Amino acid sequence: MSQPSLFYAEVNEKQAQFHRRAFLIGGVAGIGLVALGARLAQLQVLDTQRYQKLSASNQFNFHLAPPPRGIIVDRNGVVLASNRPNFRLLVVPEPTLDAKGTLTTLQNFVPLDPDRQKRLLKEIARTPRGVPVVVAEDMSWDQFSAINIREPEMPGVTADMGEVRVYPSGAAFAHVIGYVAKVTREDLTPEGPNADPILLHPGFRIGRQGVEKAFDLDLRGKPGAHKVEVDSGGREVRQDPEGDIPATPGKEIRLTLDADIQNRALEVFGEESGAAVMMDCRTGDVLCLFSAPSFDANRFVKGLRGADYRALAQYERKPLFNKALTATYPPGSTFKTLVALTALEHGISPQTTHHCGGAWPWGGRVWHCDRSHGTVDMHDAIKTSCDIYFYQTALAVGPDAIASTARKFGLGQIFDIGIPGQKHGLVPDTAYKRRNFPKDPVWHPGETPSFGIGQGYLNVNALQLCVMVLRLANGAKAIEPRLIRSIGGVERPPGGLATDLGVAKEHLDLVRAAMASVANDAGGTGFLASQLGLGDVKMAGKTGTAQSHTYKGGSRATLHLDWAWRDHAWFVAFAPYDDPRYAISVLVEHGGWGASAAAPRARELMRIALLKDPEVRARIEHPLPIPPLPATPDDDGARPDDPTVIAGRAPSPHV
Repeated sequence: MSQPSLFYAEVNEKQAQFHRRAFLIGGVAGIGLVALGARLAQLQVLDTQRYQKLSASNQFNFHLAPPPRGIIVDRNGVVLASNRPNFRLLVVPEPTLDAKGTLTTLQNFVPLDPDRQKRLLKEIARTPRGVPVVVAEDMSWDQFSAINIREPEMPGVTADMGEVRVYPSGAAFAHVIGYVAKVTREDLTPEGPNADPILLHPGFRIGRQGVEKAFDLDLRGKPGAHKVEVDSGGREVRQDPEGDIPATPGKEIRLTLDADIQNRALEVFGEESGAAVMMDCRTGDVLCLFSAPSFDANRFVKGLRGADYRALAQYERKPLFNKALTATYPPGSTFKTLVALTALEHGISPQTTHHCGGAWPWGGRVWHCDRSHGTVDMHDAIKTSCDIYFYQTALAVGPDAIASTARKFGLGQIFDIGIPGQKHGLVPDTAYKRRNFPKDPVWHPGETPSFGIGQGYLNVNALQLCVMVLRLANGAKAIEPRLIRSIGGVERPPGGLATDLGVAKEHLDLVRAAMASVANDAGGTGFLASQLGLGDVKMAGKTGTAQSHTYKGGSRATLHLDWAWRDHAWFVAFAPYDDPRYAISVLVEHGGWGASAAAPRARELMRIALLKDPEVRARIEHPLPIPPLPATPDDDGARPDDPTVIAGRAPSPHV
């Protein structure tokens, strides 16, 4: 009877074992199902947007689009730098691209000489995958259409319409505005704004000089993108304009320059070398900042050939050199105004006289003047530009006092006008001599006379001389120049918000009166060349002739010499002299004499500024009085007399 008991015990044990295993397997399966459900929920619910984007990215791509570069305008809104459409031919480097065969095919549509093809092959080889390489620009409509039709037959080839920078005024503003050019490897940085991938786009340009370089980030704007559908190989199938991301144009930059004055400067300088700077005496706005000879900035946008660049760089008159800011020269006799002002500030009477016989023996040598002026006081010495008077005046006040006044009037300074390239020049004094000449640190008395006539160690640029004459004309404020008027519509502070000049008004009046005589009295050095022809609106100025080399025997007649051996010609002025509004400095490099080379050009530029000023123009335009009416009121409304018949002629049929 014990056998059944044993049998049921075994069955119960096996059944319990089965249940345990079933529960274990069921638990594992349940956990797996829960995990699978959770993962499916994550993929289908939580990560839906992510995988939708990944899916779309396999179907759609975005091609970066460079933004329109900001325009540059003058004070009146005249466009100085803008953008124009440009039909381009591009080749996109891909592993399957047959670059040589593609270029061979493309030469049937656009000019591609063997040298150009070699350069393109090198550029395609070193360009990252997917970054287009420009094969041709400014294609005609026929060329553009022919390539567009055949695009499916030429993998990797694209013809599109981009933008290219254009400078409507050409050479007139080249040194101020600068130009843009393609991005090079040296421009790229690991971080910062120059790490942006848009820099690699063939339509992108970066500023190289002037305003284009100084405000490159403001002018760039923000890039956009074009949405395109692609196949499994990444090739474009169609465009999706509705998905495009619009680019944000760069900011507009408004300058203080006046296009009419700047273009006139280009005309009056012609082939001469030099500079012209004009400023508003009340605000410090720079109306003209011109360097001659100039160059056409449009030629640099697409890249200048090596031979063309060398021709510009090696030309003796240096068209690539900004002579208004970077070049420094002795100011010559224009500096005598500051020597006279220094003398007045240090108690020397304007009635003090010196005799000029054309030569003055002093210090073991003979100091020369251009002619014999006789006995002159300060007024006549400025008017006739007597060197001998200022030799002795400089000795009376000393170099440190003269240098202090020169710095007060802007010489030797760098001004914050927004663009690079300025040179300090040099205003020497006894401390300068100690610092820079350790073997001979003493300022010798024989070095002062040359300093007194704007020679010796003294060097300035055209902008500094314009600031000098502006402060002489203004007389109250140490006005600073302003070139950038606004950026993106935000006005920049004017230069008229300046500190007091700290010079006695009566002393400035004496110097200004002498400058008026220079330009308007028959004996003045600038008389014939300084007549504006604008009625009672007159100009006050000062001529200057600066030595470019050492002379023998005191000779100053240099016009017969080769160009590089002639003196530099200066003229500084302000007008109207009774109500100063505009100041100007003009340099003609190796021009010979300031009165004959620089003054006529300054006059032409000053006329433009004055004639454009409504208040000054009102002074010039005196309307004729209205003629009186006849005192015959009974004639009002009467029929005109019959025409008089001349013998032999029939009367006119019309009354």
